[in-house]
Parts: sequence; structure tokens; C-alpha cells
Amino acid sequence: MRNISDAKHIICRDGVFYYVRRVPADIAALYSKERFYFSLRTKSRAIACRAASSVSQKLEAYWMGIRLEQLDIPELVAASGVKLHSSDLPTLNDAKELYIQLKGTGKGKTFFQAAERSVRYVSKALGDRTLDQYSSQDAAMFRDWLIAKGLSVVSVKRNFSTIRSIVNLCIRENGLTCRNAFSATYMPQHEERAKRQPIPVENINTIQNSCYEIDDDLRHIVALISDTGMRLAETVGLKLSDIHLDVDVPHVMVQPHPHRHLKTADSERAIPLTGASLWAAKRVVATSASSEFAFPRYSKKGECYSNSASATLNKWIKPFVPINCVLHSFRHSIRDRLRAIECPADVIDAIGGWATAGVGHNYGSGHPLAVKHHWLDQIAKGTSTAPHAS
Repeated sequence: MRNISDAKHIICRDGVFYYVRRVPADIAALYSKERFYFSLRTKSRAIACRAASSVSQKLEAYWMGIRLEQLDIPELVAASGVKLHSSDLPTLNDAKELYIQLKGTGKGKTFFQAAERSVRYVSKALGDRTLDQYSSQDAAMFRDWLIAKGLSVVSVKRNFSTIRSIVNLCIRENGLTCRNAFSATYMPQHEERAKRQPIPVENINTIQNSCYEIDDDLRHIVALISDTGMRLAETVGLKLSDIHLDVDVPHVMVQPHPHRHLKTADSERAIPLTGASLWAAKRVVATSASSEFAFPRYSKKGECYSNSASATLNKWIKPFVPINCVLHSFRHSIRDRLRAIECPADVIDAIGGWATAGVGHNYGSGHPLAVKHHWLDQIAKGTSTAPHAS
């Protein structure tokens, strides 16, 4: 039986369901509008109810965090006047500094970034306290705060793992008797993650036209992916030398670099450029400055920041695509678009960098660029017309 509260905040307009909810009076001053109103991008009432329930849970957890931040909690004092919590114990930030000092030698950037990020999250959600002032209830609240922030269950677990390590090390090194409040927090075992859907061709048209109009490095990334199906990390990790335009078949070389590794051995490949991807590649070369990287905003010596690119670009394309579609959905779309014109399966795999089953496919040097171009050009002609790139 459906929970009535699931349907409480949804309305249907022209067959599409929307989420509608008034901002609570006690935190209304923090918002510029009196209510939330946005499309759930579905015509199914059942799906809309589930989506509304998920949104409501995240909002409630987030608002609880705001209320707690605003709450002026008096310091607990025992009847004798002695403080129940020691003020001379290390704070969580002190523990982080000790953790970095003792364990940071020889570690890469991700080690330090993880420690800084996790402690920053705790400080924002709960405050920077001494270690004995965190409780199991606080840890559970922190978990809910991370989920409300939009982090996946995997990311929440990763943050807790880092915090546990930081606190455990500080307790051991200082001989403290307090317990680690983050040591036994319940974590959801499964995450309801909707299956990624391919982006429909009409939506691809709209996105590509917007890319042509805005014409900046972020839109060049999207356009390049839209007609090649490249992974985001493959794209933002390109060097200018990977882009080959003055040849019979313009193409990009997806190959490993010190700043960006490839997901699999099959990922290393040459992909023809056509349609929006050819336009984007030409614009990248035409607007390049002194950097060796195609997208210096996200690539530097020894590092490729594809996660940052993912957050920014997924936020941008969200209004253009149906629910359950993200930037990575372009890869699903490429496969579907090629299937629709009866492109051979092994050619599709060669274009997308997917492994092809069967021993025989390991022999030979692969499909010529001209063959891959023939099929990609056919599907590119079915989308928006790219302007002349100069």
C-alpha cells in the first residue's frame, strides 16, 4: 500500500508530475522563494511518489542540520560544577593534523584531499569539537547529512572510513580513553540507483545547439562526448597532441598519459570526429592557449580532475535531459544510435572502447578509421548541424 505522504508533495501538470513543498517557517529566511517547485520528469505516478519520498527525506535531513547549526546548546555542567566533557582533549582538526603528519609521508594528493574533505564535512555538519564530545547520535546525524547532501552510499562509507582512521590514530597515539563515535555507525547496504538511460536524439539536438551557442570549454567537452561516446575522464584528459585534424579522417587518440590513466586496455583507441565532436575539436584547437592540455581547467601535470568536471557538467545538462540521464548517458546513446542504423557490434565496441567477446577478436589491428567514421558520420547527420568552426 502506498504511503499517503509519498503523494503529499506532488502535483500533475500536462501529464508530468512536479514536486511542490513550502519552505518551513523557521528557516524561510534562508531561502529566496517560499516553496520548492520543480519537475520530477516522469508521467508515472508510482515513480513520482518514490522520487518525492526520496526528495523529502533528503530535505528533512538537510533542514535538521541547519536547525542544529542554529541551535545554541548550553555547555553541560555536572552538579559539582565540573564539566562533563574535557576541553583539553584534541579536536577533530587536531586529530587530522596528527594523521597527516604520521601517515602522509609518500602519499599522493588523494590521501590529503580525502582527510581534509572528510574533516571539513564533519566540521560543517557537527562543528569541530574535542573527540569526546561526539556521540553515536552525532555520527548518525552526520551520515544523514552526507546523504542529504547528495553523496552516494559508497561516498558516505568512504568518508566514514577516513574519519574513523583519523580518530582511531589520535586515540592510540595520545592514550585517550574516549571511544570513537564514528566506529559503529549503521550504513545502508544497498543504494537505490536508477538505471542510467540513454539520452534521446531530440535532447541531444537541443544540448548540441546550446553548446554551439555558448561555445566555451565546458560546452566543448559536452559536444565532443555527444558524438563520440567518450568517457568524461578520457575527454578532459586529452592533450592537444591527441587531436588530429589535418588528416584524411579527423580523429582523437585516446591513450594513457601520466596525468590520466585509462579504464581498460580496450579503452585505448582512435575515434573519428564528425558532427558536434568535430566542431568541438576544432574549437578546442582554435582557442587553445599555451597549455599542452586540451582542457587545462581539468588537467594539470600529474592530475586529471574528472570528478570536478562531472559535477559541473551534470548540473548543466540536467534541465535538458529526462530523469535518470547523466553525462555518461551519452555513451549509452552512442551504442543505441549505432545499433539503430545496424552498425556491426564489433565496430560499436571499437568506437566505444568496449571489450568484444570471442578469441578471434584479439587478432588483427582493429577496424580502420574510415570504417568507424562511416558509421559515426551517419548518426551525426541525424542530430543538429554544427556551425563552421574557425
